[in-house]
Amino acid sequence: MSHDTWIHRIVRVGVRPLVDSPVTPNHLTALRLACGLGAAAGFASGAGGWAGGWAGVGAGLFVVSMALDRADGELARLSGKTSPLGHKFDLVTDALCNALAFVGLGLGLQPGALGGLAPALGLLAGCAVAAVLFLVIRLEALAGERAGEVKGLAGFDPDDAMLAVPIGVWLGLSDWLVAAAAIGAPLFAVGMFVAYLVQSRRGATGLEN
Repeated sequence: MSHDTWIHRIVRVGVRPLVDSPVTPNHLTALRLACGLGAAAGFASGAGGWAGGWAGVGAGLFVVSMALDRADGELARLSGKTSPLGHKFDLVTDALCNALAFVGLGLGLQPGALGGLAPALGLLAGCAVAAVLFLVIRLEALAGERAGEVKGLAGFDPDDAMLAVPIGVWLGLSDWLVAAAAIGAPLFAVGMFVAYLVQSRRGATGLEN
């Protein structure tokens, strides 16, 4: 993920006052996790696009969670409070929040058009999202931090695609969102797996030489 997307630039302004405060990046990551879990619970209560209901509240919490995801890294870089443990905490939190969002959506969509298929699609998308983050961790273990980064374009990066989750809920497109994620997320995970295999082979070749 790039460190200079539009979302990063916005939250950077908000975290500057925290640079010399007792607040640490891990505090923001923990708050991000709490908002992400709250969002998943809201989605699970009924994600049929009711902007005024719990699903809508969950969408709002998810936006806050995404902002905090960028804010913890910004605070770490601005304050110099970076650490390998904090970086891994951030990645694991990302995996949990993003994966559980789709699981929650699947559960909440059972009364809708997808019926009993919704939880399975949500679980598939969630597992694929978690797999992508796991592969990023493995890539970084092989080739160093940011080795699993996918370059962005015009101030956006692939992770910003998760904004489709709250927007889809608010617009009543949750069924389409989960169905699309159940296809797209596994394909992206396969691509990351191929990148991991290529990097593993390079590492093995380097050791042989």
